[in-house]
Amino acid sequence: MSPTTKISSGSTNRTASANINREETPFEALASICSVLVVGLFILTFLAQNYLIPSGSMENTLLVGDHLVVDQITLMAPTSWMPLVRYREPRRGDIVVFHKPVYQPGIDAPNADGTPRYTPLVKRLIGVPGDHIHLRNGIVFVNGVAQPVGFAQPTTADNFNEFLDDFPAVPPAGAPGATESWAVNFPSYIQDGDLVVPPGMYFMMGDNRHNSLDSRFWGFVPRANILGRPLFNYWSFEAPDGRLEQTGFGHMLAWMGHVVVNFFPDTRWKRTFHVVH
Repeated sequence: MSPTTKISSGSTNRTASANINREETPFEALASICSVLVVGLFILTFLAQNYLIPSGSMENTLLVGDHLVVDQITLMAPTSWMPLVRYREPRRGDIVVFHKPVYQPGIDAPNADGTPRYTPLVKRLIGVPGDHIHLRNGIVFVNGVAQPVGFAQPTTADNFNEFLDDFPAVPPAGAPGATESWAVNFPSYIQDGDLVVPPGMYFMMGDNRHNSLDSRFWGFVPRANILGRPLFNYWSFEAPDGRLEQTGFGHMLAWMGHVVVNFFPDTRWKRTFHVVH
């Protein structure tokens, strides 16, 4: 008889059998559920959060309908109550989630009570404090050095836009998405044809350079507005640009029905657990 069999047969004593067969009480079951909920709530509140991509400003890095798990710890300000966590400052090239620094009625949806809601956005960090930035024919130069463009939508003769591709420039009068305050303050940040990022601020741009309302339109992002960085895409479902930004119970109900009917054919299975970079 093998050692494994002996150990198994030894568990047939009355005490062990009683322990194995004892049913979990309702209180114990409730305590177990509460423990799982507390741990899950802690992770979603302090460590990670999920975000949905509603627009195409980061294509083809992120697609409309991507659902992201976002690390909310690494880029936060260091805290004494979590001394073992590895913190760091945001870096050029990071994809970051942040609160939009301005509220634009007609573009940003308000809160339910009508108060301004500062929309969470996801963009690529182009400039950190002290950086000198300009674009020439769609190529980003940081401190005089041309940056790689592999992740960005290319500039061509067909999509060239002087304001977007030969930046810095004051937003054209009436440009959709541009703020008046940025147009007024813009010249104070220009040195020798470069836009200089001030202390405590960051310059963001979407990878879809010609379809992104970003720092070129409304200015710098304060350090305190940065929420975290996407880690991976846990689910991606095909959706037209702008469809997920529609509000109202009717739109939500119609979309839920569409997802149920088309879950398997419209899920982008190859993007499941796709790492964001």
